[in-house]
Amino acid sequence: MSDIKNNIAIDVQNLSIGYESRVLLQNLNFSVNSGEIFVILGGSGCGKSSLLKNLFGLYQPLAGDVFIEGQNITKAIGVDRQKIMTSFGVMYQEGALFGSMNLLDNVTLFMEEYTKLTKQQMQLLARCKLDLVGLLPYESYMPSEISGGMQKRAAIARAMALDPKILFLDEPSAGLDPITSADLDSTILDLSRNLGFTFVIVSHELASIYAIADKVIMLDKDTKGIIAEGDPKVLRDTSTNPQVHQFFNRIMSKEAA
Repeated sequence: MSDIKNNIAIDVQNLSIGYESRVLLQNLNFSVNSGEIFVILGGSGCGKSSLLKNLFGLYQPLAGDVFIEGQNITKAIGVDRQKIMTSFGVMYQEGALFGSMNLLDNVTLFMEEYTKLTKQQMQLLARCKLDLVGLLPYESYMPSEISGGMQKRAAIARAMALDPKILFLDEPSAGLDPITSADLDSTILDLSRNLGFTFVIVSHELASIYAIADKVIMLDKDTKGIIAEGDPKVLRDTSTNPQVHQFFNRIMSKEAA
């Protein structure tokens, strides 16, 4: 078991990920503090979403360990693994709401599977989650009846169903217009600052990253590692790494010029 020091929510040690003989990223070491909004970023194909899925246990890493609140999810099995898996929530890139269920039923679904609450209790809690993301008036709506931004917020409400402390979000702003994306950023900030949620987010949307991120790591597919870590605004203004400087300042590559 990893020691929980300095209020660390997630501790990644010597992590290598990939598929069979193909290594995407190797020997990664970083940590996420409790209550932090932590963003994973980098160029296309660098392994951002794959890393996220390894962090929350959907994929098994090639090597290394991921500790979530001190518990090693890469080694846990059976009841121990299920306990870790229910300690966090996940929002997939497209929201992944069940189209045949209204928003209230989408949020109560995991409660039905993992709790012994009554239907009335589950619905009360689900309404609280929907209220936190501004969707309480839409509890009876089907996913197809609401906008893309509302679907993303509903997916966050569902990710909060089991009262986790940590939320993993895969490209929450993808496909959203700037105003809707800003509204979603505001929701994430409110949940973090007012309720203490820890967020681990994959994103390449610079406006959102600058608006919400406390800390970022930048991945690189050539070195298969982390080439920058820290406050995104500080990296933008001070990094001497040409690749990092180019990314954060949206400088066109010479090949594309």
